[in-house]
Amino acid sequence: MSDASDPHGRVALVTGSSRGLGRATALELARRGHGVAVHYVRGEAAAQETVEAIERAGGRAAAFGADVADPQDCTRLLAEAQERLGPIEVLVNNAGITRDTLAMRMKDDDWQAVLDTNLSGSFRLARGVLRGMLKARWGRIVNVSSVVALIGNAGQANYVAAKAGLIGLTRSLAREVSGRGVTVNAVAPGFIASDMTEGLSDELRERYLAQIPAGRFGDPADVARAVAFLASDDAAYVTGHTLTVDGGMSMQ
Repeated sequence: MSDASDPHGRVALVTGSSRGLGRATALELARRGHGVAVHYVRGEAAAQETVEAIERAGGRAAAFGADVADPQDCTRLLAEAQERLGPIEVLVNNAGITRDTLAMRMKDDDWQAVLDTNLSGSFRLARGVLRGMLKARWGRIVNVSSVVALIGNAGQANYVAAKAGLIGLTRSLAREVSGRGVTVNAVAPGFIASDMTEGLSDELRERYLAQIPAGRFGDPADVARAVAFLASDDAAYVTGHTLTVDGGMSMQ
């Protein structure tokens, strides 16, 4: 069993960590000494690549498949991860999907699928780990929201509602558990470099970059380091907070 007083013994579950922000976060937490439960939905091969990268660097990790929109899968994911790696002391709710379209064209299924994965799944996993965290009197929950939760975005009513809901969930949970050594925070990434940004035309890239005071797209590592800070002992007095990682994009 890991020792909650020793950061090198703590176990972190990072949902949606087979690629992108989740993978960068899993690698960063492993670099800082955490054992990592790497979660995926369909990308098993990519998740195994993340595990292998962690192991090559001397870390400890294992991959677990689950659909976080399914309550039973959430329960199974937590049980399997804790049986394999030990009690989960850091939870990073990063898994998410998009089904973009204008609100007047959005189908009920498109709305519900995004809320179930991006918000309800995060709630269920947080609920599932809190009892152990409270008993240990140490725990970290970091919810990955988005800058669009703060500024809105046309064509993403479902996604924005879910990401804004994560911020509300963060604050409510923080009020419930922070007196017992458990912190709950959120990060709100802005425009992060990805396969999508690489495929943009020069005109679109310039248009988006003009909205970012830092003058560049973010890197997944920028977000990963922010998450790792909130998951650390250094952030013991930070709770209920939403940390924007957006190069200043959301400034009004």
